[in-house]
Amino acid sequence: MRIGIVLALALPLLSGGCIAKTAWDVATLPVKATGQVVDWTTTSQEEADRNYGRKMRKKEAAEGRRLREEERRRKREEREDRGD
Repeated sequence: MRIGIVLALALPLLSGGCIAKTAWDVATLPVKATGQVVDWTTTSQEEADRNYGRKMRKKEAAEGRRLREEERRRKREEREDRGD
C-alpha cells in the first residue's frame, strides 16, 4: 500500500516533462493555428512585388499591342489615301 502511494506521488515527477509539454502544446495550439491562417491570408512583400511586376508586364504588353495596331491602321489609311 505504501509503495503504491509513493509511486502514485512520484509518477508526476517522473513523467512531468511529457505532461507539461503536452499541456503547453494544447494551450498554444490556437495561437499557432491563428498564425498559420494569417500567413495563408496575407500577402508577403515578395508576393506583392511579384504580383505587381506581373501586372505591369501585362499592362505594357497590352499597350504595345495597342500601339502596333494603331501604327498598322495609320499605314493602311495612308495607303488608301494615296490610292495604293
